[in-house]
Amino acid sequence: MEYDDPSCAYCPETVRACRLGESGERGPGFCPSKVDQAGIDGAAGAYADEETRRIAQVSAQVEAEGYCKWPRVQEVCEFAKRMGYKKIGIACCISFVDHARVLSGILESHGFEVASIACKHGGIAKEELGLKDEEKVRPGGFEAICNPVGQATLLNRAGCEFNVVMGLCVGHDSLFFKYSDVPTTVLVAKDRVLAHNPVGALNLADSYYSGIWGPDRPEKPPKKPAQGRRKPAQG
Repeated sequence: MEYDDPSCAYCPETVRACRLGESGERGPGFCPSKVDQAGIDGAAGAYADEETRRIAQVSAQVEAEGYCKWPRVQEVCEFAKRMGYKKIGIACCISFVDHARVLSGILESHGFEVASIACKHGGIAKEELGLKDEEKVRPGGFEAICNPVGQATLLNRAGCEFNVVMGLCVGHDSLFFKYSDVPTTVLVAKDRVLAHNPVGALNLADSYYSGIWGPDRPEKPPKKPAQGRRKPAQG
């Protein structure tokens, strides 16, 4: 059977050959090592870049030392220290300003300088983006845009060396990543329905949150597809 794209999401739990360095031998037909080894080899060359290699090394060291011991906030602090960063930026949803205050204090207690920008800064009306009143969260009054491009720009101008995203909306976070000049991590992924725990919808996709499926939902999605199984067509 021919495969075009890497599809690690369908790799059986009993395989996961990459963990043992055996992808080429035991990987399913849709394994990246089977469909795009050239891409893997090409990406590996990026680690020759000094900063890229350093980030990869420090990430692995923090992972090993804090594995199942450190909360993510502590991982952020340890990673930034070991990278030698001095100034950290926080890009937060305006609903997370109180949490950003706590994070800022924690970072400052570790000796970092901190700059923080909320998404609604500048108070720019949504109409200026061409949005209609009925397209607002609360129609009938002023509503400021979320301004992730501005957040990234201001943190760049402040000289931040590493940024932390807290609760930016889907899409707004994408724009922040696009315009940030420095490496960025996510501390909080916003999900107002699930107390900011998006994985909850995946854990309950076949029960409480079955409504997240589209019209082409398979009758019974296989949890452990047989090796070499063709992935379902994407809608």
